[in-house]
Amino acid sequence: MNKQWETDNCAEMRAHYTVYSIPQAAALWCGIPENEVLDILNEAQQISQTGIGRSIWRHPSVGCLEPRSRAIAEAIESGEIPHGREDGRPVAPGEHVAHERRHFFGRDLRNWIKEAFPLEKPEFLFYEIERNTTSDLTIDSYNSLKAENEMLTRRIEKAEEEFRSLRSEKEELEKEVESLRSQFEGNEPPEARSEVAYQILIGALVQTVLGDGPKTKKHLKLKNQTALINFLIEEYPKKFGISQRNLEKKFPLARTVLMQAT
Repeated sequence: MNKQWETDNCAEMRAHYTVYSIPQAAALWCGIPENEVLDILNEAQQISQTGIGRSIWRHPSVGCLEPRSRAIAEAIESGEIPHGREDGRPVAPGEHVAHERRHFFGRDLRNWIKEAFPLEKPEFLFYEIERNTTSDLTIDSYNSLKAENEMLTRRIEKAEEEFRSLRSEKEELEKEVESLRSQFEGNEPPEARSEVAYQILIGALVQTVLGDGPKTKKHLKLKNQTALINFLIEEYPKKFGISQRNLEKKFPLARTVLMQAT
């Protein structure tokens, strides 16, 4: 019976850390079995002996070798795929590496393919579950989903902007209401309960002045406003509107209005 460590080929780890050359990666991307790659590349040729053409390969029977090696070569030229020499260790930006010696890690090629060709999932780089997840996805459906996502993103951004604007308006209105409240506090128009309070207060004053209250003595003499307030509170306990706080607020205002009335 084989042991697990004897049969585990660490495919996922190897795909991540394996160092590839441009033609080798292009051939594997085309679906050529790993054990046949070397034979195919021995039959392939560079499209040019100068410039980037030295990194682009073609094969008479493998039509996709040229476009895929070209895509990888151009991504290396633009800096999209970090590259180095045979050990795969990335060189510093701007450092020249001969075209035939350019190598890179599988993880960097994988990340680039995910961005540049999201529908491509070559077996030598992507796990089975990743390939199966998008196996039914077409370019049209992908573009449709992408457009829908962008539209939703714009709607969210617009909604957030409107929310911030409404919140700012709400805060301004709250400030304005508070300002108006402070200006008109104490001068509010009488509502139903306030009107009743005025009527009760007026009635109490009339009875007091006339000496007709239940405990009022004839010819009552009150020294000042405080005495009058105290008397009313004692004379009419628990009557709505007759409280020390309310009377101390209303009496001065009423006297001022009376004095200013013409």
